[in-house]
Amino acid sequence: MLTVEQVLAANKANVETLFGLTGKAFEGVEKLVELNLAASRALLAESASQTQTVLNAKDPQELLALQSGLLQPLSEKAASYSREIYDIAAVTSAEFGKTFEAQVAEAQKKFLDVVDSTAQNAPAGSETAVALMKSAVAAANNVLESAQKSAKQAAALAESNFKAATVSTVEAGKTASKKR
Repeated sequence: MLTVEQVLAANKANVETLFGLTGKAFEGVEKLVELNLAASRALLAESASQTQTVLNAKDPQELLALQSGLLQPLSEKAASYSREIYDIAAVTSAEFGKTFEAQVAEAQKKFLDVVDSTAQNAPAGSETAVALMKSAVAAANNVLESAQKSAKQAAALAESNFKAATVSTVEAGKTASKKR
């Protein structure tokens, strides 16, 4: 049976976890805002510079050469921007994952403590029921661990695919700008 102190301690821990996760979420948002401001500032400066360069072109051939030269850096910068957004999201997600795993581990420990306490206070002849309960808890823990491993593998695969797609996009941009 839970005591008032245990309930209060659990509520306090939950509130602390909530505020910790909220802080991590705000850190991620701050990083995205900083990234967007820096990207916007750079885009504005580059646009002004490129506009001036285009306006100074003396003939159509020079203008065509300038146009193809402007496309390649654009695709590389877009890919870099996408990578940075992905990295921010991955770090924030990892922090949430760590917190979730810690919470699950703590809940599992507390539940096992309750099961052990119940087993110690169980009446004689209930050993089979206690063993069945412990077996069910162990099976549930194994399922949860398998799900966590699968989620981590899926995240690693998604990251690998994202990086490969980014490289392909940059290469396609380089190829397209060379053909012009």
